[in-house]
Amino acid sequence: MEGIGIKDNLSYEEIPVQILDRQVCKLRTKEVASVKVLWRNQFVEEATWEVEEDMKNRYPHLFDSGDIPDQFTNSLLSTL
Repeated sequence: MEGIGIKDNLSYEEIPVQILDRQVCKLRTKEVASVKVLWRNQFVEEATWEVEEDMKNRYPHLFDSGDIPDQFTNSLLSTL
């Protein structure tokens, strides 16, 4: 783990370092994609689920590699 950079006002910003997983939740009229995010200075057990679209807008570099796990797609393909 790296040191935590504390600002003058005693706050700090969490920075995402990796997408660990992806899932799609089906609601009545739409589907919402979420990604499990590993944050800097946090353990894997503390990763959080975030809305994929929000993360793409704020941190597009996390999605450049195209190798994000897609649990939904993998399970769908296995049923075909």
